[in-house]
Amino acid sequence: MKDFFVEQLRVGLIGAGGIAGVHIAGWQQLGAQVSVYSRSGAAGLVARYAIKEVHSLEDLFQASDLISILTPTPSHHGYAMAAIAAGKDVICEKPLAENAARAAEILRAARAAGTRLFPAHVVRFFPEYAAAKAAVEAARRAGGAEAASEPAVLALSRSSAGPAEGSWFYNEDLGGGIIRDQMIHDIDQACWLAGEVISVEAYQNPPSVESMVPRPVRAQVILKHRNGALSTLHGEWGMDGLPFSTSVSIEAANGGTIFAWPEGDMVPASVNEPGDYLPVQDVVNSPYTLQNAEFAAARASGEPARVSPYDGVMAVALADAAYASIALGRAVEFSAAAVQALVEQP
Repeated sequence: MKDFFVEQLRVGLIGAGGIAGVHIAGWQQLGAQVSVYSRSGAAGLVARYAIKEVHSLEDLFQASDLISILTPTPSHHGYAMAAIAAGKDVICEKPLAENAARAAEILRAARAAGTRLFPAHVVRFFPEYAAAKAAVEAARRAGGAEAASEPAVLALSRSSAGPAEGSWFYNEDLGGGIIRDQMIHDIDQACWLAGEVISVEAYQNPPSVESMVPRPVRAQVILKHRNGALSTLHGEWGMDGLPFSTSVSIEAANGGTIFAWPEGDMVPASVNEPGDYLPVQDVVNSPYTLQNAEFAAARASGEPARVSPYDGVMAVALADAAYASIALGRAVEFSAAAVQALVEQP
């Protein structure tokens, strides 16, 4: 799986949390050189993966060609802007920033600097969701100009034990919240599968109090697409011990099923949330490895990746709209043109 352009690549990670291990293992599988900068936790990664630790952002930028931001959402904007100012290409974990205005600022900075920006919406690389996208495209080809073959009703769900109590994930003012953090995966999927959104309606139970999310919590987001399709997204942060699970189903306007997964009660292991260690075979097939390989190839060729900077901003903008809907207690109109105007500002 190694490619010459990856073997020459120096990757600098910012952050040493639980997700860092799967990124490091994947980059090493691809042959890249990896360094890490973190305010805490880097020693364990250095010992396990024999990577280099650096002790300042300046040193990381000097040692790296590509910066991968794996830190909590509130820090994404600052780290991304610093890396771009240093002339570095950037991979940034989702969500790109805590709101659409800040996400768009990152995009504009990268464009002005001539650097590449890759939002890490890794679910597009999970085999089940890639298969859903392929099924939608196949249905469109088979139906030709017939709208009846288009996706009409989409249902996506995602549930897991909630993050540790007291963490920033529960503080919406810091970019946390179940919709912005967990459900943004399925917001991105709905756009990928059914296209432009024209209205957003959202609910959360129990409601947040002074921007603090309760635990456990459930939320629902309903997206109306320009083509008439309707996407219903369900998210849950449950109590400790709740297994991680996801599902996706897509029905066509003619009533036929385009895609449904899983078919039974079991959730395949391939969609389990990553820990900080994966066996070698899992590293090779890991969506995180596939994602980073595609980003590295796009960086080398200049070609687009399947996740664009605009996609990253759009997902955050839709999450913003969902929170606006909750605050107003009704559906809100959504304008993709307004998002496009935001990213096209000078």
